[in-house]
Amino acid sequence: MLHGWDVFSWAIIGLLTLITILGDVPAGDRYGSLALVAVLGLGYGVVRSRPGNPVRLAYGYLVLLILALGVLSWLRDGFGVLYTVMLAQFVIFVDSPRGAVVCSGLGAVAITLGGSLREGWSVENVYGNAVSSVAVFAVSVILALLTPRALAVRDERARLRSRLADAEQRLVEAQKRQGAAEERERIAREIHDTLAQGFASIVVLAEAARAGLAAEPAKSAQQLQSIERTARENLAEARVLVGAAPRSGVAAGSVAATLRRTLDRFAEDTGLVVEAELPDADCDQPTRIALLRCTQESLANVRKHAEATTVGVVLAAGPEGIELEITDDGKGFVPGAVVPGTTGTDGGGRDGAVPAGGFGLDGMRRRLAEFGGELTVTSSPGDGTRILVTVPAAGPHADGIPGHAAPGPGAPAGTAAGTAPPATGTATDGRT
Repeated sequence: MLHGWDVFSWAIIGLLTLITILGDVPAGDRYGSLALVAVLGLGYGVVRSRPGNPVRLAYGYLVLLILALGVLSWLRDGFGVLYTVMLAQFVIFVDSPRGAVVCSGLGAVAITLGGSLREGWSVENVYGNAVSSVAVFAVSVILALLTPRALAVRDERARLRSRLADAEQRLVEAQKRQGAAEERERIAREIHDTLAQGFASIVVLAEAARAGLAAEPAKSAQQLQSIERTARENLAEARVLVGAAPRSGVAAGSVAATLRRTLDRFAEDTGLVVEAELPDADCDQPTRIALLRCTQESLANVRKHAEATTVGVVLAAGPEGIELEITDDGKGFVPGAVVPGTTGTDGGGRDGAVPAGGFGLDGMRRRLAEFGGELTVTSSPGDGTRILVTVPAAGPHADGIPGHAAPGPGAPAGTAAGTAPPATGTATDGRT
């Protein structure tokens, strides 16, 4: 605002200069006025052209301005108005409110003296000039006192806007990093649940086929067919992961039919007894995929760790959601125990302990959390293992925020494992 006032003041001076040149003004007053205006404009230009407006130079210009106002008030009638017009400069070119008050006060004295010299030293003339000067000086004092505060508020707002912009930029970068980390985690989880499990199955089948190649060639041939089928499925999953196939990588169909195919395949490959109750349940494709992945992970752990003979799978749908229960009669484990020096949730434990880290159970929990679901693991040494998967009917939360964050990493032994406080007897790993 003050800089706009400053520009306006020079526009007024230019208009008065034009009137002086074209008007009927005595030659002495005309040339004297024009000379003063020219000197004042030159001083203003010098101050404005110097970087940073050095304080001494600015105060020197204000001294010139005060003298010019006094002389112009003496030479020309009505030129005392220039004091009002030039008030902004008394604030712009000083370094403190005190300096602005002092300089504008000297300007008021100058125009009072100049006007009194021109009009005469009568009490009436001096009083009239002094009153008008004091009134304008009061406005100048208000400007001098309020302007620094206004400028401080302006600068503070500018700093806040800059900080806000920086914070927004940091937030965008953090969101990008978080998105990249979540995508890496998703890909790692998909690889574990698909390719890694498939390769593990291929290894087990290949070992079994090689061992029985001479004694049971028919069974070995069947196992080789399973290896080929699993390899093809892994190839299809790999194409999904690189974006060359539909995103889910799971054929459309009911959840019961999808789980039934998986269980038949598991029974064929392992020779274990599978007892399944799979009524048809209505659910969307993401929920069906989550249930399938949890089933595949649990069956993979039964194959590798449980030493079970029977596996039970029960699917139940109710008004509150879908429940999937997977049990085995294997050796069980202590859900809270951790084996030092082992890695991966699928690493073998000893003495019923559970290895730490990996993607197995943690990946299952995270996958279910996206739907507001939960994973509960109950087991104890010698009593087998029970996995309970629950997915609420509403699916993902209405606000788009996933469910509870996954708890600390755990590892399976038996059907699957989770993390819970160490326990003797039956231990339950669940989230409430």
